[in-house]
Amino acid sequence: MGTITVSFPGGVVVDATSNGHTVRTDQPETAGGTDSAMSPFDLFFASIATCMGYYALRFCQERNLPIEGLRLTVDPVRDEGSKRVGVVRVTLDLPPGFPEKYRPAIERAVDHCAVKKHILEPPRFEMIMR
Repeated sequence: MGTITVSFPGGVVVDATSNGHTVRTDQPETAGGTDSAMSPFDLFFASIATCMGYYALRFCQERNLPIEGLRLTVDPVRDEGSKRVGVVRVTLDLPPGFPEKYRPAIERAVDHCAVKKHILEPPRFEMIMR
């Protein structure tokens, strides 16, 4: 894991660079952005979705199972009272003809997502000001 460096190229766009890769975020127009990229909060959930998707994909690839039709969606559901996400609904669409015997196993595989595990057991944050 490498250090992530944040830069500010203009407007409310924020870029994060690590190991030669850059991810850009922006805000919706209603928040002063140009909606040119995902918001940081959307990117947070995209990180969960892509991590879980990776485990589903590898599960199928390692067993030579078809991946056509494999799809994972993450739907953050807000709690109206707190205005915070109260439920993260994950839907895994399996390819047609997916073997019934592998259903519990692919669910366990997806559950190995490291991003999810870090949410369930969060790290401690330290702020260093220079």
